[in-house]
Amino acid sequence: MGAVLKIDEDFYEDSFTLLGIHTTLEDYALVYELNRCLGLHLKRSGTDLDLTEEISYPLFEWKDELHHRNWTLLVNSCKTEQQAVLNDLFPNEPSYSWHHLVPEHKDMAYLLKIDEEKMGTEILKDILKIPKVITANDINTDTLKSKQNLIF
Repeated sequence: MGAVLKIDEDFYEDSFTLLGIHTTLEDYALVYELNRCLGLHLKRSGTDLDLTEEISYPLFEWKDELHHRNWTLLVNSCKTEQQAVLNDLFPNEPSYSWHHLVPEHKDMAYLLKIDEEKMGTEILKDILKIPKVITANDINTDTLKSKQNLIF
């Protein structure tokens, strides 16, 4: 008779730093500025982060071979078109719905994930120097309810 192994949710603990960035910059402009001011080499990934068939989030990544860490910039929101509802006030107009990768931080347009703990303090200072960056915060991943969305 075989043994049954139960895997606990905490079995896979991925520790990383997560920074939220609130800005009006487009993703490509923010990537350019992050690469310039932090000395990164972020590039658009060949694939997006797909949660469902309709919901996908663009991502930019860089594998820092020298320091053995991965950097990932994710767009925190995704807009999807909803099917028209019968008897709607505007039947010919499409309706849209917004989805957030980390709903607890809807005000953050982008998320910078660094696969190493305790990286945020110095990086935040440099990010806040970028023109049009309104704010940047270190997000506590221990209490994050949607942490599973960031494990890929």
